[in-house]
Amino acid sequence: MSEKAAGSATITDEVLQSFEGHRRELCAYAYRMLGSSFEAEDAVQETFTRAWKSYDSFEGRSSVRSWLYKITTNVCLDMLDGPQRRARPMDLNGPSTPDSTLPPPEPDYVWVEPIPNALAFGADPAEAASTKDTLRLAFVAAVQHLPASQRAILIMREVLRFSASETADMLNVSPASVNSALQRARATMSKVQEAATVSDLFDEADEKQRKLVDDFVTAFESYDMGALTELLKADVALSMPPFSLWISGPENVAAFMLGTGSACFNSRLVRLEGANGMPAFGHYKPSADQPGVWVPWSITTLELNGDRISGLTFFLDTDKLFPLFGLAPEYREN
Repeated sequence: MSEKAAGSATITDEVLQSFEGHRRELCAYAYRMLGSSFEAEDAVQETFTRAWKSYDSFEGRSSVRSWLYKITTNVCLDMLDGPQRRARPMDLNGPSTPDSTLPPPEPDYVWVEPIPNALAFGADPAEAASTKDTLRLAFVAAVQHLPASQRAILIMREVLRFSASETADMLNVSPASVNSALQRARATMSKVQEAATVSDLFDEADEKQRKLVDDFVTAFESYDMGALTELLKADVALSMPPFSLWISGPENVAAFMLGTGSACFNSRLVRLEGANGMPAFGHYKPSADQPGVWVPWSITTLELNGDRISGLTFFLDTDKLFPLFGLAPEYREN
């Protein structure tokens, strides 16, 4: 077996492979902490670098998994050293009218970003189902209301199911401090989540959910606003980060799509494996100067509730997001 030097430590390929085996779950954890898939990937890479350099001091006092989580937590806390929290447009202000002028775009660090399912979910279907619930955009945005240490404690205890003593060891605090912080975090989350739109977990095997998504694609690509509004819940929310504007209600969504949002006419939707456990698409709009060519417009995600769509999010930062989701820079029909 080959060996690689790391500082004063000697690390075997087997150890490095053991790090890699935890990449997805660490990325999902860092994403919940940071609200950005790009920052989450950076955090995991920094975690592996730190683990590589300090492996000689590890000495097997805990499992490799717990040790990596401890390092990831410290990396995330370092990255969260500031007051800025990521949000969704509906967390920042009330809904706009369909004829509202688009405000100037906000910097990307303002917004909770989507994460591809492939970066966060393992192969185990049961594990993926439990992971999806706490990777939904509304949950990740709600967690952002917590101070960084409370955020880590809530996720470790409520999502990852670490014990109070394990969590205390990772944060170098007492179990009593962990339990106290967890109670405060739960109280905050309860208040924040009361106003959040409820959405269901998406199950690819659910025929009704698949039909709802298929009907959305048909209505949207044909730009049939009558058919589209029939698919939307009464309190549906449409948002378009990096703009703070958002629209509520089926009729308002239709009016917006026929007005300010009319650039989406004749769009094409390329299905993705999913984002945040939700149906997701690479959304291309017609090129202004190349007939028969569609160009990147957004990563579009759907939130479902019962037999209706409760949320439509168009993430417009395609320069970053299309490569992340493995999408082509243009779309052409055969």
